[in-house]
Amino acid sequence: MSNTSNRDTKTQCLPRNGLVKIPSPTNGLGSASITKGTPAVKNRLCQPPSVPSILSQAFPKHAEHVNPSTLPILPPPPTHSIPLGLSPEEENLSMPCDQSADRVQSPEMNWHLALDEKILTRLFCYFSACEKCILAQVCKTWRRVLYQSRFWLGLTPVLHAKELYNVLPAGDKEFVNLQGFAVRGFESFCLVGVSDLDICEFIDNYPLSKKGVKSVSLKRSTITDAGLEVMLEQMQGVVRLELSGCNDFTEAGLWSSLHGRITSLSVSDCINVADDAVAAISQLLPNLGELNLQAYHVTDTALAYFTAKQGRATHTLRLHSCWEITNHGVVNVVHSLPNLTVLSLSGCSKVTDDGVELVAENLRRLRGLDLSWCPRLTDTALEYIACDLHKLEELVLDRCVRITDTGLSYLSTMPSLRSLYLRWCCQVQDFGLKHLLAMKSLRLLSLAGCPLLTTTGLSGLVQLQDLEELELTNCPGATPELFKYFSQHLPRCVVIE
Repeated sequence: MSNTSNRDTKTQCLPRNGLVKIPSPTNGLGSASITKGTPAVKNRLCQPPSVPSILSQAFPKHAEHVNPSTLPILPPPPTHSIPLGLSPEEENLSMPCDQSADRVQSPEMNWHLALDEKILTRLFCYFSACEKCILAQVCKTWRRVLYQSRFWLGLTPVLHAKELYNVLPAGDKEFVNLQGFAVRGFESFCLVGVSDLDICEFIDNYPLSKKGVKSVSLKRSTITDAGLEVMLEQMQGVVRLELSGCNDFTEAGLWSSLHGRITSLSVSDCINVADDAVAAISQLLPNLGELNLQAYHVTDTALAYFTAKQGRATHTLRLHSCWEITNHGVVNVVHSLPNLTVLSLSGCSKVTDDGVELVAENLRRLRGLDLSWCPRLTDTALEYIACDLHKLEELVLDRCVRITDTGLSYLSTMPSLRSLYLRWCCQVQDFGLKHLLAMKSLRLLSLAGCPLLTTTGLSGLVQLQDLEELELTNCPGATPELFKYFSQHLPRCVVIE
């Protein structure tokens, strides 16, 4: 469809009662790690879709209506957040075009098309979430159609503490009206900078909080042990929980609040989390399928707490910057969690080739493996991976500075590998790239920051005709001429400059 929008009319989205975070697309391996994404993912999210021409035809030069063909096509801001919901004043300003349409007498105007809810339901599927927020303000009919839950699946409203209250003329504070969120049926929320009282107010004011909310993320919040216990006791539908930068709860709070219904738990940058917190997680969450843990004080002892209960259920384990974890901790992981399909040891800098050998020999079901920022790994680790992990689809080796072309020769024998990240692997040279040319299943390749790669070596990548994404950021061999060459010979590949 043709894009009839005016690019010069772009304006900045202003936050009102909440923001919506657009999650990064996944590839079936679970949520992305901190080293896994590439800028192309964000670029695709921010590409405005084509605006169907029916909008410009439906409202030609009628002053009483907002002309949708002139509405700005706004990509999400850099934080991937967009305004959501209408204030009471905006509700009153929304124009009842269903009534005024009857007053317009022009055979050229296909008003019945612009107000037909079946047509609108299909039409609005072509717009981004940000655009839907704008279009919902055109008239009551459009808002009624757009407020269907089908248009907001996969989006998480982000509510900051300062946006949860309206200041009344007398100076008092009133909690915002969340009815607009309830109409759209949001099942997940991210609360930023909130306290115990804010969480209680949210529970009391959001109609779906008791049973309808499935996922809660608390970031940079002052929630205490008591607040955490009340939240999980009241919000009985929560099965996914994230705690990030919350430094006021303790390990005792986890013991008192964690509930067996939780299947996904993420804990990061919480200073009171150590080995005893992992003990609570392992004993209280028998159905835990995914655990993401970033804790600088967790040791090998913590990983010994996992039992056979977790072994049957847990399929994803991500350990980020757990500096104290060694090969002994890896032993505990592979024997307690044999069914893992995704494993991250990113930043576990004490893990060596022997630890990777344990992983390769015991976790044959792995589809995703992240070994970024493990500087002790050598080509031997890649040999173990290539020999035993035949189902592996994604491998992250960012900042593994000891890997050479020999290691890439081992990886070239892996038929299922689709994504390979080699950011800042400073010993990889052109000869190593020749080995990668045999990997016909490769769809994503990141060579950002590899200083020894030349233009000649990189140009050979055009033989990978099925490549969909290639990252060459901070790569000295990537020249403007090379990018032009790729555009001609790899037209379906997104090349990150």
